[in-house]
Amino acid sequence: MTALQSPPQSPLTPFGGISFGRKLKDRFVMVLVYLAFIIALIPLVSVLWTVLKNGFSRLDTTFLTHSMNAVGAADPGGGAYHAILGTIEQVGLASVLAIPIGVLTAIYLVEYGGNGGLSKAISFFVDVMTGVPSIVAGLFILAFWLLGLGFDFMGLAGSLALSILMLPVVVRSAEEMLKLVPNDLREASYALGVPRWRTICFVVLPTALTGIITGVMLAIARVMGETAPLLVTVFVTTAINTNPFKDPQMALPLFIWDQAGRPNDTAIARAWAAALTLIIIIMLLNLLARLIAWWRRPVAR
Repeated sequence: MTALQSPPQSPLTPFGGISFGRKLKDRFVMVLVYLAFIIALIPLVSVLWTVLKNGFSRLDTTFLTHSMNAVGAADPGGGAYHAILGTIEQVGLASVLAIPIGVLTAIYLVEYGGNGGLSKAISFFVDVMTGVPSIVAGLFILAFWLLGLGFDFMGLAGSLALSILMLPVVVRSAEEMLKLVPNDLREASYALGVPRWRTICFVVLPTALTGIITGVMLAIARVMGETAPLLVTVFVTTAINTNPFKDPQMALPLFIWDQAGRPNDTAIARAWAAALTLIIIIMLLNLLARLIAWWRRPVAR
């Protein structure tokens, strides 16, 4: 009786049964992935380096603590304090308006809507809003809020336009995060007799909170640099206005647009410094989101 012999190994399978061709394809695809990553980083690094190189020299204490009131375009000094304050207030108001509505809409779509007609209609209009140009949101607020209702240019009008742009991003990101919550958690809560609303508040939302916060930060970063909707709703001013509910109020995108259009190097330098300030604010907000996500991460026991 002859002993069982293993089949002769193919010359194409020298790596533990994995063919040389498959291993070569795997390495080739990995090289393509890394190459695509490097190519994607080139414009990002280029933009960051250009803004940092041109804006760092003008980014000082005076720039951060003074406005452009009574300062000419070619005069030295002046700053973007009024624009920084306006951006923070306008984006803050837009977040207060868009985030609760967006999260509640996502909860309805995932937890209550199912495949109903209303759910499908909401999803359709959210998709439509995702592709709406920013100037259209500004023109809508201009026609409805300013021309229709008779209000003047103010920070609140800009916040309304920004909230329209934030809303679909918040809805879609929160919806996807809620869908990732395992149904086993919901069923375990229901099995204990917990009502649906308490399950959503104390089981589903805490589980998806990290992803929802990340989506909210993306929405804030998306609208913080918008210029067109603010140009037709907030207008341009050189004075400090701490009240977003009255009179025109400056914002960093408007400040960059205004200073970049001045034909002198002093104003151009202020525009670069304002662009760098805007990038720093967005980076700080993303860092804050990462810290919140790290703090909310469950600790293994």
